[in-house]
Parts: sequence; C-alpha cells; structure tokens
Amino acid sequence: MALHPAPEPSVLQQRALAVRRQSLAMVHRAGTGHPGGDLSAADILVTLYFAVLNVDPAKPTDPARDRFIMSKGHASGAFYATLSEAGFFPPSDLLTYMQPQSALNGHPHNGIVPGVEASTGPLGHGLPLGVGIALAAKVDAAPYRAFVLTGDGELQEGSNWEAAMTASHYGLDNLVLIVDRNRMQLGDQTERIMRLEPLADKWHAFGWEVHTVDGHDYSSLLEAFAAVPFAVGRPSCIIANTQKGRGVSFMQDRAEWHHRVPTDEEQIRALLELEEQTQ
Repeated sequence: MALHPAPEPSVLQQRALAVRRQSLAMVHRAGTGHPGGDLSAADILVTLYFAVLNVDPAKPTDPARDRFIMSKGHASGAFYATLSEAGFFPPSDLLTYMQPQSALNGHPHNGIVPGVEASTGPLGHGLPLGVGIALAAKVDAAPYRAFVLTGDGELQEGSNWEAAMTASHYGLDNLVLIVDRNRMQLGDQTERIMRLEPLADKWHAFGWEVHTVDGHDYSSLLEAFAAVPFAVGRPSCIIANTQKGRGVSFMQDRAEWHHRVPTDEEQIRALLELEEQTQ
C-alpha cells in the first residue's frame, strides 16, 4: 500500500542521481566510505522516501510514522544523502560527513540524526530490529509499518534467519524486507564467499512472500511496494537485483569498490558520467 501519489520515474531518477553525486562527493571528501553499496542502493532509497514511506521530515518522531531501518549501515553516504534530499536536514550538513564531532558518522546513529531509526553497522542486526518494531505495532494495533534494507552478503549472518522465522511465526504482514542483491561483498562475489541461492526459495521456506524485481527500475519497485503486504499474515520480502557501483562504469560489478575511495581523477570521471545521465 503506497501512501504517496506515485511520482514519475523520471523524477525519481533525477533524485537518485543527486543522491549518487552527493554520496560520491561525501566519500571522496572524507577519504573513506563504501561507494559501491551507496550506488547500488540509491534507487531503492529514493523510491522509499519519495513514494512509499509514511514519514514527515517536519515530524521525524511522529508515533504514526513508518519505520525504516538501514541495516546495511555501511552505505551511510547514500542514506544520509537521501534523508537530506527528503528534507530531514540541510544539504550543508553533508559536508561534515565522517568529520570529528559530526552527527553524520560512518554508520547511522539513532538519536542524533533526524530520520535515523536505529544505529546500524554490525551486519545482521537490522532485520531483528525490524521484527521487534513490527511486532510492537501489532501488539499496539498501530498503523505504522517496518521496512528494512539489507545487503545480500549480510544475509550470511544467522541472526537474519532467526528473525525471519520469528516474523513468520507472528504473522508480521506489516514488515517489509528489501534485499539489495548486488551479488558483491567485501572481497568477492557473494556466491563464491558463501552461496545464497536459491535466495527466494529460502525466504519462501521461512514463511515469507517474495517478489523479485529490478532494483534500478522505478516502475518495478513502485509496483512491488504498492502490493505489500503480498499476503495477509505473512511478512514480505523484495529481492531487488542491483549492480554494485551502479551509474559509474568503472565501479560497476567490481568488488574493490565496496570500500575504496576514488582518486581525484576517478572522482571527476565518475561525476561526469553521472552528469551525463541527467541530460
């Protein structure tokens, strides 16, 4: 159930390009970060914040708001850039990313950054938090929903599968998991490090309803989010097939860009490629 009038995909694309440019600038300026995962998640984040989530930047702690958990907290650059684009804090704050005493830490910090619902970074923690939030909403008969974005390599953590079993047991159809399925993690492809496939079948086996979509296609993302819950009494999983480093040719599908900072020359090339996509 989407709570916003669906924007044109072209509008979402322009916002996502802005997020990509901002996140790359933040990583380059800070000299550290995770640009590959930032770029793969940008389209998902923009679709959530501008078409799906019931959130109000002017009232970030509204009890009726939907809760979003950025479980792949290392992709904080794209997350902060999206929050700023959505109006949770001014773009000038992005200039402080990872600076001493900045609220914009390398991993999101609940309580000091408007719109951040949970402190994340240790992988495998976001989905358990989302399960607790969704269960609390059920107990209180509250209308809000819980959305969690995980990486795919993150699913190698066993805590996710304990949470998956719990969510199904309690019939948490107010819980939506999105998997950023870029097939890359630190060091190599996920399937070489620890095979995840058949991933959709695993979620089905744990009692979830699953849709697989192109995570860079706004129409497909909007259609999937509009259909949640996919089944009454069952949590929903969206497996979003993405590309690590999406939008920058020399970063795409390259494991080293999980945690590498572009040189000055590479930064210029990357921003030029993204600029060309806005035309």
